[in-house]
Amino acid sequence: MRKSRLTTTAAVAVAAISVLATACTGQSESAATDDPNAKTTINFWHGWSAPAEVKAVQDNVDRFEKAHPNIEVNVIGNINDDKLNQSLRAGGSKGPDVVSSFTTSNVGKFCSSGAFADLKPFIEKSKLDLEKTFPKVLLDYTQFEGKRCALPLLADAYGLYYNKDAFEKAGIAAPPKTMSELASIAKKLTVEKGDSYQQLGFMPTFHGYETVADHYMSSWDHKYFDESGKSNIAKDPSFAKMFTYQKKLVADLGGYDKLEKYRGTFGDEWGSKHPFQTGQVAMQLDGEWRLGMAEDAKVPFEIGVAPMPVADDEADSYGKGFLSGTIMGIAPASKKQNAAWELVKFMTSDTKAVVDFANGIRNVPSTFEALKSPDLEFDPRFKTFLDIAQHPKSNTPDGAINGATYQQTIQDFGYQYEKGAVKDLQAGLEKTAKQIDTDIAKAK
Repeated sequence: MRKSRLTTTAAVAVAAISVLATACTGQSESAATDDPNAKTTINFWHGWSAPAEVKAVQDNVDRFEKAHPNIEVNVIGNINDDKLNQSLRAGGSKGPDVVSSFTTSNVGKFCSSGAFADLKPFIEKSKLDLEKTFPKVLLDYTQFEGKRCALPLLADAYGLYYNKDAFEKAGIAAPPKTMSELASIAKKLTVEKGDSYQQLGFMPTFHGYETVADHYMSSWDHKYFDESGKSNIAKDPSFAKMFTYQKKLVADLGGYDKLEKYRGTFGDEWGSKHPFQTGQVAMQLDGEWRLGMAEDAKVPFEIGVAPMPVADDEADSYGKGFLSGTIMGIAPASKKQNAAWELVKFMTSDTKAVVDFANGIRNVPSTFEALKSPDLEFDPRFKTFLDIAQHPKSNTPDGAINGATYQQTIQDFGYQYEKGAVKDLQAGLEKTAKQIDTDIAKAK
């Protein structure tokens, strides 16, 4: 469960790191002169805050300390990107040596600005074979323009949850595999009640839980930027297709105003009254953590899990999905970078460490060996997410020098388009693309 991990909805995290590029530029060169075998203490800052998650982190650190008795790790949790930004700028002995973030979309900023140290010399010295260790998408979102400043630490895979009892009652035999099937089933599962709903088949609005633009886009083959680095959203027809599909689904399920009014009755996304868990919504786009949360909430129906449907003309890609995850790196101001690397390497690439941590956090393991480990303690339905994590066409948004800013710009356009404030889709996409290009040019 990652409250802070959502990419396009992480506007606060993006703003918090906006000054990081100028603050840390030029600090990425490794100054690793410390002896990793010497008796030392390093500081590890992470973002988890729930008691079970904090315990899982500490359990993994305890395993590391047992394997590396000379290195003591001082663990500090509940560190958001704002606090991390301040510390990385300030430096000092009390600052972090090892850092982690849920915001994979900020890797472009982390790497290009020097906010995270360059890991290349550490990887080469350790002879860690990245391509044999990690799935390609995870390697892609932990580097930027050839510079690797992070490694993946657990992953999030997004799929489709569905209420099997509601499906049976409606005479629906299987979950949808294409987006047209999703729309059709969503309408069949929608039961109106007065001017509202007794049950909504699927919440399609961009303000809905997890139904954000980049999550939708994972169902289409798409490319955010062209070969020259310019925004591609007005030229790649997949973006217009997605926005057209989403807006029609909003209209078919009752219209923007009616849906948004119903959304106001939903419980907190991270609480037991989540609308999928209460039966208010029969299908839900969500990450792997939802399965455990729904089981903890003791939902009164059988839960089904499947990959998210794909574009109708891309049916052969069914099984793919949106991926993101936690990233882990080294603070450039750290005087103990070799010791810090030992922790990074252990937590991200040691199979037992990754498996035990995945079991504790209930997230998707981030290495090939861990993904196929018999020691994974997951509900059989969780295999859906393990398969999505390894699917060759699973995807995540491209990195950018200004982090998630371009994704938020696309999302903001989506808010305007779905409610009818923007009438001309192509003109709106062209205007949005120009804004993205302007923002990136300014960041450079």
